[in-house]
Amino acid sequence: MTAVKLEDARRVISAAEKKAKEIGQPMNIAVADEGGNIVAHIRMDDAWIGSIDVSMKKAYTSRAFDIEPLTLKRRNWQSIPNREASSSAFMLQTTAKS
Repeated sequence: MTAVKLEDARRVISAAEKKAKEIGQPMNIAVADEGGNIVAHIRMDDAWIGSIDVSMKKAYTSRAFDIEPLTLKRRNWQSIPNREASSSAFMLQTTAKS
């Protein structure tokens, strides 16, 4: 697995920012490396301040489970064993507004 460099993170953020503008939804965008460490984060104008933490946890969780964030959102929360004991960050990822 190759390391996520800042240049890579900037390209991902740029593409995500473009999409957010297209759909008219300001967003917090975070990119994590293979270890789940945040490489870069931006908060677009008018994006929810409360979503800063959510975006970073979503980036981490995506790397921890090695799945795309949209898959986290679509995952059936009821199918996860011991979901009450699972991290609250994962629950936020599945229910957060995109």
